[in-house]
Amino acid sequence: MLRRTDRLAAAVLAGLLLSSALVGCAGTGESPSGPAAPVAVADGSTDAPSDDAGGEPSPSVSAVEAMGSAPSRSATPKPTKKPTGAAPKPRAVAKPPTETEVPPAPPKPAPSSCKPTYKGSQATRAEVKAALTDAADRTYWPVSAPDITIPLTLLKATAWQESGWQSNIYACDGGVGLLQVMPDTATWMNQRFEKSYKIDAYRDNAYLGATYLAWATKYIGDMYFESDFRLDPALCTSELNSCLLNAVIAAYNAGHGAVAQEGRPLAIPNPSYVRNVRALMSECVCLAY
Repeated sequence: MLRRTDRLAAAVLAGLLLSSALVGCAGTGESPSGPAAPVAVADGSTDAPSDDAGGEPSPSVSAVEAMGSAPSRSATPKPTKKPTGAAPKPRAVAKPPTETEVPPAPPKPAPSSCKPTYKGSQATRAEVKAALTDAADRTYWPVSAPDITIPLTLLKATAWQESGWQSNIYACDGGVGLLQVMPDTATWMNQRFEKSYKIDAYRDNAYLGATYLAWATKYIGDMYFESDFRLDPALCTSELNSCLLNAVIAAYNAGHGAVAQEGRPLAIPNPSYVRNVRALMSECVCLAY
């Protein structure tokens, strides 16, 4: 989260393919609603690889190779209070943000030579699926924006891009677990949303990742999209800065400040990352797990 992860994703996904054993609140006090997650804490922490500080990374070849046919889904989507028509075009310049408390800036990239490490037990695919499904089912802005929902396909795809669904992976830049949550970001979100999620418990890690996606949806949606919070791929055009979904994906990797700034146009600084996650939302083999 809030970091470049294309090389990490490529390394992780390649490992998954080769080994059959591998089975980021308006108003104080607003916090996600939903059942409390049981805590299963993994051991310790250390490091794993990240991208260089250089330019935009290339698309992940391993991610593409790992794609499969998307299964049909019979689950009924959550209702939305927003209209079903076309979404507003992003504003030419952003409105002042309604959410003034923001997450910390991303860390500096770790050396590309650094390798990922693993601590504790790896959650099974069934356990990861259940954790991501539960996180997608939660209402993260129950007071000010109850219509914000995080699509399960987005959460599954982001977790696959970030870690290959490995719950016990640790990155050199500090990213932890399924959603590669940064410790400082987790601390900020726990304070902001009045929670106590543990970064190294895979269920809590799923909540933390989804919480950041929901926060970014509210933050960017208010600034650029007239508070239309739909994360619908059908609302996107060939222009990457055309829809809220792409902007939220970009912010998860590059940080909110690289995407949305008051008085400036919406930016997508990491197009390869966005394209990878968008492709995984419809074609990832993980959708069938």
